[in-house]
Amino acid sequence: MTTAPPERERDPFRATRWSPRVRWRLAPWWAKVVLVFLAARAVTTVFVLVLASVQEANPWTGAHPDLFEYSNLWDARWYQVILFSGYPSELPFTEDGHVAENAWAFLPVYPALVGAVMLFGASWNVAAVLVSTAAGLGAALVFHRLMSRFLEPDRALFAVVLFCVAPVAPIMQFGYAESLGFLWLALALLLLVDRRYAWLFPVIAVWSFTRPGALAFALALGLHWVWRWLRRDREAFGVRERVLAASVALFAAVGGLAWPAIVWAATGEPHGYTATELAWRAAYIGYEELVPFTAWFQSGGWWLGQPLGTIAVIALVIAYGLAMASPAVRRLGVDIRFWSIGYVLYLLAVFFPQSSTFRILAPLFPLLGAIALPRARWYRWGMVGLFLVLQVGWLLLCWGIDGYDWTPP
Repeated sequence: MTTAPPERERDPFRATRWSPRVRWRLAPWWAKVVLVFLAARAVTTVFVLVLASVQEANPWTGAHPDLFEYSNLWDARWYQVILFSGYPSELPFTEDGHVAENAWAFLPVYPALVGAVMLFGASWNVAAVLVSTAAGLGAALVFHRLMSRFLEPDRALFAVVLFCVAPVAPIMQFGYAESLGFLWLALALLLLVDRRYAWLFPVIAVWSFTRPGALAFALALGLHWVWRWLRRDREAFGVRERVLAASVALFAAVGGLAWPAIVWAATGEPHGYTATELAWRAAYIGYEELVPFTAWFQSGGWWLGQPLGTIAVIALVIAYGLAMASPAVRRLGVDIRFWSIGYVLYLLAVFFPQSSTFRILAPLFPLLGAIALPRARWYRWGMVGLFLVLQVGWLLLCWGIDGYDWTPP
């Protein structure tokens, strides 16, 4: 009569089969992304709670605000004004006759979604954080799908890790519309890469009223169309696709101009939106007309003086051009490069660099795929550590308020 061998002898690998490392390896991609995102938000929440505990009274909260109050400083209150009071029918003016800062600088989709969540009983502070965090998770999931078109699974996942711990990643749990903008951008790029042009229409329509960027995407679509036309001997680009791609590019251009037109119609001021946006840079250089492609040189002069300011801007443009031509960025495909070029040209045309620059540059996050390529453990852990240190620096510099603060996020 034989006896059954001990369990350990029957299955010597049982002890390690379901170890945490094995479970992680076998987990579906979406579960990994969710865990990475939640872990990153937990770390950021610790940073935010520490800073909130030492925050003094400010224009938005009393001393030592709770997590949700502290997550709704700065422009978050403009979105709250939009939800409860709407947009002004007349533009406000300063004593010297210039258009003052007002709600028309902010688009309506985000406050509308927060308002929908508030119908379930949540306060503005809580609902804003919930909407931003949920949109951030959605953006991380879509970004993984986008990166998986170009990178191996471990590299695609590490790109998501970098996205979740990036220096300005706390904005994805604050009362700002950035998370929604990231989601629409990632989805639009994924659809573009997959040549699903028809689905871009609803995405761009919503994006156009969430965050600025549709004009830059229109330029990217135009470059995409030309590139496919020039390659038509190597890649099929039939009449139907040509018409669809051109139509969606035109639609994106119209979407990018729709909000300024709405501001004009609502206030009677043809340049109401532009004047509103210019009000935010007046604290630096006073009230001036918008002259495309001059603001970066103005900013360079304000921060560094001349000619060093101009030299710095030219050096940045050259360095960025070299980065676009690098093998690591080329690995991400031509459409991500088209977006990265289009968005930077858009910023060069209209944006005045100041402390908000870090947040405004965040839509270039698809380029994180190039940073995610090295596989060495020391490199990956080092990048995560560096990004977290920079995240603390961004929170200290741009989010926390110390008396009269001129470094908004």
